[in-house]
Amino acid sequence: MGANSEFFEALDMLSKERGVSKESLIEKIRAAIIHAVRRDYGGEDNIFVDVDPETEGFKIYIRKDVVEEVENPNTQMTLEEAKTYRSRARIGSVIDIPVKVKKFGRIAAVNAKHVIRQGIRDAERSQVFEELQSKEGELVTAVVNRVDPVRGNAVVLIGKTEAILPKNEQVPDEVLIEGQHVKLYVVDVEVSDRGPRILISRTHPGLVKRLFENEVPEIFDGTVEVKGIAREAGQRTKIAVWSKDENVDPRGACIGPRGSRVANIVDELGGEKIDVILWSEDPTQFIAESLSPANVINVEITDKDEKVCRVTVPDHQLSLAIGNRGQNARLAAKLTGYKIDIRPESGYYGEEN
Repeated sequence: MGANSEFFEALDMLSKERGVSKESLIEKIRAAIIHAVRRDYGGEDNIFVDVDPETEGFKIYIRKDVVEEVENPNTQMTLEEAKTYRSRARIGSVIDIPVKVKKFGRIAAVNAKHVIRQGIRDAERSQVFEELQSKEGELVTAVVNRVDPVRGNAVVLIGKTEAILPKNEQVPDEVLIEGQHVKLYVVDVEVSDRGPRILISRTHPGLVKRLFENEVPEIFDGTVEVKGIAREAGQRTKIAVWSKDENVDPRGACIGPRGSRVANIVDELGGEKIDVILWSEDPTQFIAESLSPANVINVEITDKDEKVCRVTVPDHQLSLAIGNRGQNARLAAKLTGYKIDIRPESGYYGEEN
């Protein structure tokens, strides 16, 4: 086919504009040309394309075996034919026959262009998928592109990739504005017919965990461990933390000097309340902690197998322990895995007597 600097210049431009590696594009184009030539030359697997970006050239050739008697002219040739390409050819030799562009035919050329375009799209999708897949389970910053005024779904840009943040994955009562930068949690990345599909969320507990990792160096370096998170997005989150280092206060590390670290996370979540709970391997202690900010007098495990417990709190702390519409107790149950029966001190002992 000869050198073609225009082709390689276009390849460079495509690579930069689309953000796809040149090697990936070349591989797709090589496959596309093979596909197109194969249609004109018997559909056999003996079509080869060499692309050399260094010399800005590429060649197409058909590989045939030299045989005494030709059974398949698409893959075999006689010794007499072979000698027109290589004078020293022998029976058993392999001959590479160059293919000229003009021999493609108009239909093959059009087909090649179509397949090349499709190949470029596939290469883009593949690269985008790989990039997004590396972000799975991570925190990303996106820009709000537009918001559907009817459904409330938001279209956001993560780098150059558009993604949809559904209304049900947005923090309740949070108003997203075009051009706004928001932090999102990448729940999953899937492959669909239309390309990579990224599932993102502002309500996922993982968002809170990643925000704490960003704010608290002790979590990031593993000194403090996040043992569990229970969240009702936009309202309240309970996060259980622990450290194997006795000299480190995990709760204090997460709250930060004068509450600065947790305050930054609360701001990012639009005022969502956050309770930092001290985790314990002793379930009674952990359950008592989980009902913070309420004080707990006693925790009794009534069914260890079914994970049921009875908690006693001072009478004046009952409503605080249960929380608005039962939220505090509900989040504590989700965090600990226990069904929690909360009793006031007077009522508890009154029933026992």
